[in-house]
Amino acid sequence: MAELSERKKAILAAVVEQYIKSGEPVGSKELLALTGMAVSSATVRNEMSELASLGYLEQPHTSAGRIPSQKGYRYYVDNLMKNREIDELNKRLIEAGISSAAGDPEKLIAQAGEVLADLTKCACVSTAPGGDSTVIRKIELVPVGHHTAMLVLLTSNGILKSRLCRLDSELNVKIVEEFYNVVESAIIGKSASDISVASMQSVAASVDSDPFAMLPLIAAVCELAGSTAKSRIMLGGSSNLFSYKDYGSNAIELLEFLNKKEPLTEVMSGAKDPFNVKIGKENIYRQLENSSVIVAKYSVGGNDSGTIGIIGPTRMDYENIIPSVKYLTNLVGSLITQALED
Repeated sequence: MAELSERKKAILAAVVEQYIKSGEPVGSKELLALTGMAVSSATVRNEMSELASLGYLEQPHTSAGRIPSQKGYRYYVDNLMKNREIDELNKRLIEAGISSAAGDPEKLIAQAGEVLADLTKCACVSTAPGGDSTVIRKIELVPVGHHTAMLVLLTSNGILKSRLCRLDSELNVKIVEEFYNVVESAIIGKSASDISVASMQSVAASVDSDPFAMLPLIAAVCELAGSTAKSRIMLGGSSNLFSYKDYGSNAIELLEFLNKKEPLTEVMSGAKDPFNVKIGKENIYRQLENSSVIVAKYSVGGNDSGTIGIIGPTRMDYENIIPSVKYLTNLVGSLITQALED
């Protein structure tokens, strides 16, 4: 790809930034006023024409002005956009919006999505900690009756799950002790995805007391482990997309797509790098070909644990949105990690 001249770069950046603000095609006279270039309108028109022939700009049929192409947005994000820090107001809004849920990872992720959707005016998609990296950290059994106990499971990435379990046999000291022996020897430190009823049957059969008395507890633990191994996907702010004229009649189709769990999970899990920006047809689904998808991973205890991302029109304010996504994602990871360490 041929390197653009400094003047072409300045013109492309000005077209992108002005089109993001106004949503209207940008003409040569407007560009001159925006950039303050000491050249004629004819020179600017020629440069814009060359940028169009190179695929960075497009000309709507009804206008003499130009708009960025998806290739133009890509070049702008990769090469021309200023690398801003998040401004103090947005930082305070994010911190205030999620601080109350700092001790509950799933609630924290949900609130983070709502805050980001409000801040960016886009749809926000996020995944709670889970997946193959989820390790069982602690299990507690709390007797609440002669035949009933509450099981509480904590994972390495901060997910806390609980459920009530009823036993056919009376819950006595021996069953509780042997349950904790099984937990310590066969469950703690193991991946949540590896804990299943089939894998635990032989362990339960090896206990000194009646193995059938232990099975309801083991089954309950397996159920809790299975629920933590799955990354829960959350969607917020999807109605924001109706406010963009860029989508037109396609907004409903996009909304229907966003409400389907499987493709949305694939979009989020397909992010290979810690921070990803996919523009238009770079996305694998046709329904996203007029959208940009920004996805960031958050880490808990140094391990990738989930993702937070936004979906909006290609004409989004990348320069201000990207710092907000990065800051919020880093903050979420830090808060969950801190909660685990306390």
